[in-house]
Amino acid sequence: MPDSPVTRQQVLTYLTDHPKRPLTARELARALGVDSENYRSFRRLLREMEGDALLFRQRKGRFGLPEQFEAASGRLQVTRSGDGFVIPDDAGSEDVFVPARDLETAQDGDRVVVRIDRRPRGRNPEGRIVRVLERAVSQVVGIYHRQKGQGYVVAQEPPLTTDVLVPQDRSGGAEAGQVVLVEIEDWGARGPRPIGRVTRILGRPEEPGVAVLSILFGHQLPLEFPDRVEREAERIARRGIRPEDLDGREDFRDQLVYTIDPADARDHDDAVSVRELDDGTLEVGVHIADVSFYVKRGSAVDREGAERATSVYLVDRVVPMLPEALSNSICSLVPGEDRLVVSVLFRVDGEGRVGESRIVRGVIRSAHRLSYEQAQSRLDGAAAGRLDQDPLTRSLQQLSRFAGNLRDARFEAGAIDFAMPEAKVELDERGEPVAIAPRERLEAHRLIEDLMILANETIARLGEEEDLPILFRNHEPPSEDRLEGLRSLARLLGHPLPEGQIRPRDIADLVESQSGTRREYLVSVVALRSMKQARYSGDNHGHFGLASEAYSHFTSPIRRYPDLHVHRVVTGWIEGRAGRSRLTRDDLETIARHCSVRERRAEAAERESIELMTIRYMERHLGDEFEGTISGVTGFGLFVMMDEVLAEGLIRVSSLVDDYYVFDAETFTLTGRGSRRRLRLGDRVRVQVVRVDPENREIDLDLLDGPLDPGRGSG
Repeated sequence: MPDSPVTRQQVLTYLTDHPKRPLTARELARALGVDSENYRSFRRLLREMEGDALLFRQRKGRFGLPEQFEAASGRLQVTRSGDGFVIPDDAGSEDVFVPARDLETAQDGDRVVVRIDRRPRGRNPEGRIVRVLERAVSQVVGIYHRQKGQGYVVAQEPPLTTDVLVPQDRSGGAEAGQVVLVEIEDWGARGPRPIGRVTRILGRPEEPGVAVLSILFGHQLPLEFPDRVEREAERIARRGIRPEDLDGREDFRDQLVYTIDPADARDHDDAVSVRELDDGTLEVGVHIADVSFYVKRGSAVDREGAERATSVYLVDRVVPMLPEALSNSICSLVPGEDRLVVSVLFRVDGEGRVGESRIVRGVIRSAHRLSYEQAQSRLDGAAAGRLDQDPLTRSLQQLSRFAGNLRDARFEAGAIDFAMPEAKVELDERGEPVAIAPRERLEAHRLIEDLMILANETIARLGEEEDLPILFRNHEPPSEDRLEGLRSLARLLGHPLPEGQIRPRDIADLVESQSGTRREYLVSVVALRSMKQARYSGDNHGHFGLASEAYSHFTSPIRRYPDLHVHRVVTGWIEGRAGRSRLTRDDLETIARHCSVRERRAEAAERESIELMTIRYMERHLGDEFEGTISGVTGFGLFVMMDEVLAEGLIRVSSLVDDYYVFDAETFTLTGRGSRRRLRLGDRVRVQVVRVDPENREIDLDLLDGPLDPGRGSG
């Protein structure tokens, strides 16, 4: 079929110049001089432009520009309440709030067109979904059921807002209670529920390995690399490092360079160093694996890495972005081996202030592979006078002091230090959870975090100053709609947030006000829920959470594709090739959107792997009692975050039998009509686990006591 005789730009220009009314395809064709022979290809062009959200089509088939219809395209995020926000493709536009009733068949993560119906003063625009442009998922994993001859699947990975119907002839022989993979064939065009067919039976929920397989298949994560990608990676690794590869590189092999990572880390993409210069200043080095030297744009490894966009860290395994021949071998900064790096070096004066910086390609030979615990043990031992000042310990102390200065300056500028302990799940040999506890956050963790933030900010500033086509890591201020819960909690805690535009400092002060109390974790959780999600873009909009004017991702090219892209641009700048990029602005935004979407998918899979293990762990705690904090208040009940297990459960209103309770949405409070007992966001309570539902990932609680005396629960 021939291409359309007119271009996309001609269609857009004509509609821009003739904005009086929307036009049919025939009217547009006549206006643009498209004859009958080329009409079919012209219609195809219009459909493609509609799919790319360049055009909006009314239900009656007339076309116009999205802004002429008060419409926008973007990614849908569904909140816990069931409502949604559309994050526009245009990074400068406001998020659009969509009530649950107006989501139509759209699901979390879908790329959609939203029609804006209202623009309330001081709040986000409000709209309704009119079209789904791109589905976030095409398959789901869930448990197969049969009822009255009808099959259906309760989707778990990812969870959907409704069940999936499975006709008998598409059940694939599945039996009730089995975990199955279902391909969605119809998202609701023929009824209120999607229709699918079983393509794979994974097993029974209690069988070892089924849970993790569910997450992998449900989030469409690849289990293995294609053969051609593995072969190419192995070829690169066998090549090794040749003498000519060191030409033009700065040699750091005579310096004390080392890595600090989790004890079970398999790849090491960052190393650090510090040395004293002749003038008494220090040179602090952040050395990042030079992955771009090995992975060339357009190669089989690069195409696969770009598609994956990120490594995924589940409870029991890693799904890497790059094959192990690269990620765990030639690119990994293992001790005792020469490794190629891109280094950011900082001159630090006697007061710990950062002066000039420089960025070079280099070669290192890491002297030590420290775990965070080993690094912390040396810092603690030196502070207590138990360790001699050997070179490694002295280096760690110097970096710790420098990192502390960086941290103080960042917090002074308003960066938010969320008190969010990470859940550490301990598994037995069968992959079953035997313990869940907060992962300790050490000074050694902070040290590396501070140095990586400094390197990322330095690269972002370079991108701004040199107008380089890098990807920025943007985190925009929260919208007023998202701040409702946090404002209510802040008022209850006696630390109200200022009205109007919120600053990072305002939220940082609120979190700091609860430091050391039992409500510190709750405030961090609610504050995080109020935030927009960070995303990638070719334009810089700053990073709200870090109170940073410009931020990028540069320090993890083994596990994040945006970092690999930034490395290519920066090394091109080092070698004087910065102006030769073949990427257009549209290309850059396409990469940014894809990486942001893949990141959301990875985060969801990682979160659900922890939630799944938490649910399985809590099955063994039916009847047990816990203290916790009310983390959410709705008309149907109270969400409670339990202290010891970092698990959230629900006290249903129907279980509160001592009174009739009324929900106040303004204050996030349930109040007993007769007793006037008030249960509020942030209150401390004592609960009992009464039901655990693995299929729906729910924990039901009974309220035993509360609100507890602040003296018992707040400190």
